[in-house]
Amino acid sequence: MSTLAPLRLLREPWNASEGNQSNATAGAGGASCQGLDIPNELFLTLGLVSLVENVLVVAAILKNRNLHSPMYYFICCLAVSDMLVSVSNLLETLFMLLMEHGVLVIHTSVIRHLDNVIDMLICSSVVSSLSFLGVIAVDRYITIFYALRYHSIMTLQRAVVTMASVWLASTVSSTVFITYYRSNAILLCLIGFFLFMLVLMLVLYIHMFALACHHLRSISSQQKKPTVYRTSSLKGAVTLTILLGVFFVCWGPFFFHLILIVTCPTNPFCTCFFSYFNLFLILIICNSVVDPLIYAFRSQELRRTLREVVLCSW
Repeated sequence: MSTLAPLRLLREPWNASEGNQSNATAGAGGASCQGLDIPNELFLTLGLVSLVENVLVVAAILKNRNLHSPMYYFICCLAVSDMLVSVSNLLETLFMLLMEHGVLVIHTSVIRHLDNVIDMLICSSVVSSLSFLGVIAVDRYITIFYALRYHSIMTLQRAVVTMASVWLASTVSSTVFITYYRSNAILLCLIGFFLFMLVLMLVLYIHMFALACHHLRSISSQQKKPTVYRTSSLKGAVTLTILLGVFFVCWGPFFFHLILIVTCPTNPFCTCFFSYFNLFLILIICNSVVDPLIYAFRSQELRRTLREVVLCSW
């Protein structure tokens, strides 16, 4: 899949001169680094699946008044962010397919403007998606550790301010990235943002898991049922592993790619890693497919509303 302007330059780092790039590529080729050719149809299919899933999540939350709470508003915003990932991917893929088959002929200046619009969508969706994953983690932390004060801490007004701030920051940061995408400082900011979100989620979810284990241990010791404690702890560990594992597997390779661009743009190993850029994009799109399964569809109330939405649509 051909990537657009700044994303294409992420795959082929600007830090190296053409001579160094060719030498690195040759070195990588000597090491039998073939990269991975991913068909446009796969991008299109995953984008459509993600779009349908997240549209259903948004529709279900808007339909059911019982879901009109800060927690579900954050999940709704995450779904919208994932929809932006899907829409930008679908637009890019469709334009590439149409141009490759000669169906669509566009002037170079129009393509350049189209590149910028789609890249802004992609960058904004990446930042907002990561941000709302962090916001959801904080919201769940407050729910568990400050349960009695939750509604006074996470008021609707504060939730609205949080959501507006995330969308504004995502829009501004994507504009800055498109404008200064050749700067290593921009990449370092993106990498730092990802690491911050990773550490935040690790600390919060592990702390929540530790508290849950402590409560289960107390209950099982009082009832003298260690089997219940072990079973519940295992389920909690599995849930925690899924949450953090999906986040790291889907986002980690892309940001490791950015780290290598900054640190070793001409190294043969790094150049070989760059050739798998499309795979990293696929993983990000897969994250948009998996997010509704982890954060939305596990809610019984939302699943019930979802069935109503699907049945009404038929």
